[in-house]
Amino acid sequence: MGSSYHQFCPVAKAVELLDERWTLLVIRELVCGTERFNELRRGLPRMSPTLLSRRLHQLTQAGIVERHVKDNDVRYVLTQAGHELRPVVEALAAWGIRWIGELGDEDLDPKLLLWDMHRNVDRTAVPDGRTVIEFRFPDVPSNSRRWWLVITSDEVDVCDTDPGHAVTVTVTADVRSMVEVWRGNLSWPDALRLQAVEVQGPEALRRAVPRWFTLPEWASVPRPA
Repeated sequence: MGSSYHQFCPVAKAVELLDERWTLLVIRELVCGTERFNELRRGLPRMSPTLLSRRLHQLTQAGIVERHVKDNDVRYVLTQAGHELRPVVEALAAWGIRWIGELGDEDLDPKLLLWDMHRNVDRTAVPDGRTVIEFRFPDVPSNSRRWWLVITSDEVDVCDTDPGHAVTVTVTADVRSMVEVWRGNLSWPDALRLQAVEVQGPEALRRAVPRWFTLPEWASVPRPA
């Protein structure tokens, strides 16, 4: 719990819990369906494991999260109070995309981008069997330049090392362009037409790639002129 404002106002009381650094982003990940500690870390790559543990403990103590343990499987699950924060997170996302449009270079993280993309794959639109999408970001350091999404009927995995499977299509873009597509600032057709994003592979699969993903809901939020 953060420092008290010593006000009876419910906004003040809510902010005492939620305004500590990283807390709302932890809730964002939980709202998106992430439950395991290591998966939470992948959605929050710049948050230390120690701080993540502390925030989860605080949220558990506050009744926002329940810690479920079965054998060696530990999951963090939102309570009713936690689920009621979903519209708060969605409203913040909509406000942020509408009014805070400028991104600095330090905001462009391929690890976070691929993690968000992996949970928005439409597996009904992807070909049967295993589909492997290789992403190449020539503008980032070599250790973060290549990523793979491995899609099967059961799951979608994000890999930062070659998984050893045949690549179905390869997507090449600078990180900013791919983020602009993902945020809804640049449509897939425009990105391809402008060659901001290039897709290599069999023609039918190249054309199908945009349909393999559903953009986040906030990507469709209208922007001010």
